[in-house]
Amino acid sequence: MIQRIQSVWLFLASIAIFLLFLFPYIQFADPTGIYKAIKVTGLYKATGEGAVIEQAFTALTIGTVVVGLIPLAIIFFYNNRKKQLSFCYIAIIIVLAYSFWLVESAKEYVGDLNLQMQNYGLGVFLPSLSILFLVLASRGIRKDERLVKSADRLR
Repeated sequence: MIQRIQSVWLFLASIAIFLLFLFPYIQFADPTGIYKAIKVTGLYKATGEGAVIEQAFTALTIGTVVVGLIPLAIIFFYNNRKKQLSFCYIAIIIVLAYSFWLVESAKEYVGDLNLQMQNYGLGVFLPSLSILFLVLASRGIRKDERLVKSADRLR
């Protein structure tokens, strides 16, 4: 059934990834004093009239869309819970690899600057939140599987 709780968790995992388009994951001032922000769409520089994109991240943008669509696609495997559960575990691994990719892309532009806690944006926590939602979804899928097995035993 598509209206199960794991569908909600998978939807929230997808939303958490897509929120990376709105929130930067690193904000810093370069050595010349210009404030910059790193989002999944690119490196933004603060100017008098707003933020201007300095470097676009095309591959990271496409990767974010793909990683965000994976939990949405897992929802539609509701009739095969074992496959849904295995795809959920694969999605957790993919989000972990994606998080590593985010860190490596940020290191390239931050350079030798020491980042403090105030340099991290809300986007840093969103992949972890997505992993939490995926774990909760897998827990719901396992619970449904146990329920179906116990109902089959009673028949």
